[in-house]
Amino acid sequence: MGQDGIVLETSVGYLLKEASSALRAAMEEVLRPLGMTMTHYSCLELLAQRPGLSNSELARGAFVTRQSMNVLLQALERDGYVTRPAEARVGKVLPAQLTPLGRRSLETASAAVRSIEVRMLSGMTPDERSGALALLQSMVRSLRDGNGPHP
Repeated sequence: MGQDGIVLETSVGYLLKEASSALRAAMEEVLRPLGMTMTHYSCLELLAQRPGLSNSELARGAFVTRQSMNVLLQALERDGYVTRPAEARVGKVLPAQLTPLGRRSLETASAAVRSIEVRMLSGMTPDERSGALALLQSMVRSLRDGNGPHP
């Protein structure tokens, strides 16, 4: 392999993608019996932690397009998980709020998702978990801030 090539076994980026894929598959496995997708769960979790987010903010937080989030919000509203005002108070923003049904559904889903995270971290000591968190946060900051060398 050339000097600039990537060796998959030692590529941090590749391993992060593999971990992300394994995490997503495990989370989808526990959410599916609850009638949820990852995006559905992410939307409810975001609304619980940050009530009143706009469609655009929810889409960014769930890593989907605004159009996909709008379709999901319409379905969640129709099924009674969220409410949105009929008219925007400012501009075009229709901030969503969880309903009691949405909160109950989220509690069950959060417990299932938390069990996956516990399983994922089960082979690590508390210090290793703290270190992993700090390392991942640093990687995200470096990529978002544009720090470091660029190709």
